[in-house]
Amino acid sequence: MSSFEDLRIVDNFYQTSLFFPMPTVCISTVNPDGSINIGSYSLVAPYYVAGREYYAMMLNCRNNSNTCQNILRTGKCAMNFIPDDPKFFKEAVRLGFPGPSADKMPDCKWKLEPGIADPDDKERPLVITDAFQVIECTWDSSLEDGSKWKPGCMDGYEGPYNNFNGITSPLGATFVLKIDKILMKKKYYDAIVNGVTAKDFPPVPVDYGYRDSKNFWYTPFPKFKKPHAEPIPAAKEVDLASLRYAADRCDDKIKFTDDALMMLNKVPRPFLKTALMGCVNWAKENNVELITEEHMKEINDKRASEKKKK
Repeated sequence: MSSFEDLRIVDNFYQTSLFFPMPTVCISTVNPDGSINIGSYSLVAPYYVAGREYYAMMLNCRNNSNTCQNILRTGKCAMNFIPDDPKFFKEAVRLGFPGPSADKMPDCKWKLEPGIADPDDKERPLVITDAFQVIECTWDSSLEDGSKWKPGCMDGYEGPYNNFNGITSPLGATFVLKIDKILMKKKYYDAIVNGVTAKDFPPVPVDYGYRDSKNFWYTPFPKFKKPHAEPIPAAKEVDLASLRYAADRCDDKIKFTDDALMMLNKVPRPFLKTALMGCVNWAKENNVELITEEHMKEINDKRASEKKKK
């Protein structure tokens, strides 16, 4: 006999049928009159994370929301990650409630500023100054012919619907959003570039997913507890012969020294080819035919270019 109860799955199951931890993100877009709209969302997630020509986020939203209508029209938005603060979350709840932008935004309590991606583009939205990080995005409307969907159908769209990009149901939409820029406040930028410790994590509110007719429920960032670090299990080392075998099959011109290959001996086997191809691509971009240990150090320092800017 099962120790679980069978809970009925209904619309908005992540809110009505689950306790599902999610981020609290405020998405800014530009209205038709040039003013800024901000809507609160939790249905965002990384989408393309590797192996593509660009990186992307995914957004699910109502297709008659101000956010959706603005993305359909301009193709641009900014995901603002707000820090844990009761007044910030209260404002996020207020701006997340459906309603005309003209009714909600005049009382917006957040200071806004231009982003970094195309600051002169009038369709590029302002970002929230109080956010600890922001992802500036452009909708890839070429996927699944997403550009065929136009703004204006506030009472719902007629099918046939797209599967993953554009209008996906009578009242739903999904957007694959190309990441143009990641903006990070200096404190957290420095931590990521120089090495993160427990004290460097931003205070992040977590939306519990479930809500009832009266309240949104969330958990505040622990005020007196630091994030706990659980060590990653040590990867089994790969011997030089196996590394050489794999490397020789990646490219017929780009080669590795033994010392360079041994710097990959702890890469898990499922990721070894990807790691090797990343090195090969770097070599081609930099006119290198023999990858040495010094080259590997430069490749492995994924923040090298960031440090040069400081």
